[in-house]
Amino acid sequence: MLARCPFPLPAARRRLPPSRFPCPIHSYRLNTISTLPLPSLASCSWPPSSLSSSRAFTAIASTAAAMASVAALVFVLFSFAGGVVFCNQTYIVYMDPTLRPAVHPTHHAWYAAHLQSLAIDPGRHLLYAYSDVLHGFAAALLPHHIPVLSSSPAILHIQPDPVLHLHTTRTPQFLGLASDAASALPRPIDAVEAASRDVFIAVLDTGVWPEAPSFSVPAGLPEVPSRWRGACEAGVDFSPSLCNRKLVGARSFARGFRAAAAAAGDGNVKGKPKEYQSARDRDGHGTHTASTAAGSAVANASLLGYAAGTARGMATAARVAAYKVCWASSCFGSDILAGIEAAIVDGADVLSLSLGGRSAPYFHDIIAIGAFAAADRGIFVACSAGNSGPGPATLANGAPWIATVGAGTLDRDFPAYARLGNGAKYTGVSLYSGKGMRKKLIPAVYGAGSTNASKLCLEGTLNPAQVRGKLVLCDRGVSARVEKGAVVKAAGGAGMILANTASNGEELVADSHLLPAMAVGKKEGDLIRLYITTDAKPRGVLAFGGTVLGVRPSPVVAAFSSRGPNPVSPEILKPDFIGPGVNILAGWSGEVGPTGLPKDRRRTQFNIMSGTSMSCPHISGVAALLKGAHPDWSPAAIKSALMTTAYYVDNTRSPLLDAAGGSFATPFAYGAGHVDPEKALSPGLIYDIATDDYVSFLCSLNYTIPHIKAIAKRNVTCLPKLSNPGNLNYPSFSVVFEKNLRAVKYRREVTNVGPASSYEVKVTGPDDVVVTVRPTRLVFERVHQKLKYSVTFVSKKERGKSRDEAFGRITWASKQHKVQSPVAYTWKKYTWKK
Repeated sequence: MLARCPFPLPAARRRLPPSRFPCPIHSYRLNTISTLPLPSLASCSWPPSSLSSSRAFTAIASTAAAMASVAALVFVLFSFAGGVVFCNQTYIVYMDPTLRPAVHPTHHAWYAAHLQSLAIDPGRHLLYAYSDVLHGFAAALLPHHIPVLSSSPAILHIQPDPVLHLHTTRTPQFLGLASDAASALPRPIDAVEAASRDVFIAVLDTGVWPEAPSFSVPAGLPEVPSRWRGACEAGVDFSPSLCNRKLVGARSFARGFRAAAAAAGDGNVKGKPKEYQSARDRDGHGTHTASTAAGSAVANASLLGYAAGTARGMATAARVAAYKVCWASSCFGSDILAGIEAAIVDGADVLSLSLGGRSAPYFHDIIAIGAFAAADRGIFVACSAGNSGPGPATLANGAPWIATVGAGTLDRDFPAYARLGNGAKYTGVSLYSGKGMRKKLIPAVYGAGSTNASKLCLEGTLNPAQVRGKLVLCDRGVSARVEKGAVVKAAGGAGMILANTASNGEELVADSHLLPAMAVGKKEGDLIRLYITTDAKPRGVLAFGGTVLGVRPSPVVAAFSSRGPNPVSPEILKPDFIGPGVNILAGWSGEVGPTGLPKDRRRTQFNIMSGTSMSCPHISGVAALLKGAHPDWSPAAIKSALMTTAYYVDNTRSPLLDAAGGSFATPFAYGAGHVDPEKALSPGLIYDIATDDYVSFLCSLNYTIPHIKAIAKRNVTCLPKLSNPGNLNYPSFSVVFEKNLRAVKYRREVTNVGPASSYEVKVTGPDDVVVTVRPTRLVFERVHQKLKYSVTFVSKKERGKSRDEAFGRITWASKQHKVQSPVAYTWKKYTWKK
């Protein structure tokens, strides 16, 4: 069924030239890699059903980019009576509140007056009126309304409503947040767990499954602090009584989604299962992220026997509130802004957003704008970096006031084994829990179809006659991993080996397949491909090894984790750090099976997923612990502590590896390193940043004053401004040697949050950069004392050398602390003068 236009089009405007009035809808994806990316198209029904059904419509859309989990630009056109009809879409309008006439008593009335000036009904078209997250509103408009609105001096900026789509038991031990049974010694992190009971984490996602055991009330958790202003909203299959002292809030926001993509007003889209019109989570993604951040301890948790143990969130005493802003895998910007605004008003201390899309200038970036408002209120914001790695400059959510989180592996694995007819044995991973294969070898096939697409095991490409009863080799890519297994099973296959290609390298992600199946890396995959395609009678069999702990090396940067350099502001090093994001066990929705496929009838209380969607809530939970321990710390201070204490070597004491190719990873992949919560409790020094500093940073990007005002919600002059965006007081350094530029100078200020100490500087880095730090010694006599230093970077790189990036580190060390900052160097094309 197609969604109808929210209002009838005026007769004079039913035939518009497509070149003048396109309807762009920017499409992004949730940062999880466990489900199949599907295109999300907004469409309208015209003419109304009362008119002749024989009048056709056409929809022209770019879906290839959506299938690749990147932004898609969708143009929706309709043919009617020989002309082209355009449906309205949602726009977000940014206003200058200082220009509100006195005749309008409220901002809401002022916004409504703007719509009335267009001869449209505000009651039907005004979706949201914002006041805390930004000054402005979201409304359903036609493209030709935009230049009319833009002519008003009170309008700062107008943009189409962007659509963002979605980017544990072992994790607490891996991060040092849960004591091993053999150790009864108290540790600093244990003392702050109770303090986090007064910290509120807002998770903006697909909602929550409130009956999940992860949201049961821990023993001894007191009543909800009176400062919390949130609520549990009643809705379809969601009673406010389902909330408790752990799950303290549940709201849903769907006006943007309904205006653009809902079917007949019931909140569903064609081809997607029915959504709950409430905060209840059908998808499972929101329940997983919320329980990762602050789930209660649950004994005997597992996914069908895998990863068995006690499941707990990062901050088990913290309170969690769910804000459902994503529907049918689509998260509209107007809904996200409404969710952030509600979380700010409700009293959240931490925001967790495991979603994002293609990078954009910050004044076009909905999450950056909402996060700025949150940071201005002292709220820590963590966002996933994205799953578009391992290519360079692929990360999203790179604004400096956001904690941008990449993904790494745990020291836990789920091994599976393939034995072939030539005697070769290969190890991969799997979460298959059904009846295993017998030890007897069976025939193996690859490309069992009439086209090359059969190598990818796409739906409809396998020939059952060639597949039935056999072990099928499938290439990874295009469709979801679990979907390939379902295709093989439907064709009669007895098992599947999923082999990586070059784009995934040696990264392995375990899945709960519906048939015996395992995943292998590219190297093993190439050998298996060679065997099956050259042996006269290829054969094979699979076996499954359960759960293994203590894997070495770990952590390893996940291949899918999006990378820097920062595509919007390259002088700010991103991501900030990595956290556990591969094969993470956490709470799950009771509505869907672990694969998320409609044909999966299994139901579990926990699921294992991978993606930066999973690493983000780890950081959110850790931030809640730090907020509880240091309630006076700003969001920037918390992020600084996590960055300067992060580690960049694995459990073999070697530099962190990159799963994409097995080589050493760089700060463009892991930022400052892998978070170490216990060390972050006492970082020694912090790099603090005030909101006004972020405004100066925006000015240094040469944005227009209206664009900066739209983000900052205040009057801005940009006098003075930072000489370079890299002069923001950030805990890391990104040095960009522009054309003809040999020297870059940055300044920093550090605040002592430890005892009186003396710090000496140490610099490591490439030979072709001379680094000078002044002074080389910082002496702090008291807590909260601030001292400044400068760093000058001079490139000695010779003309013709091919390397265009290098890395180093600046460390301030005292007898008790090491305050470490990564340095990334980038050379742009240059023609230096003699």
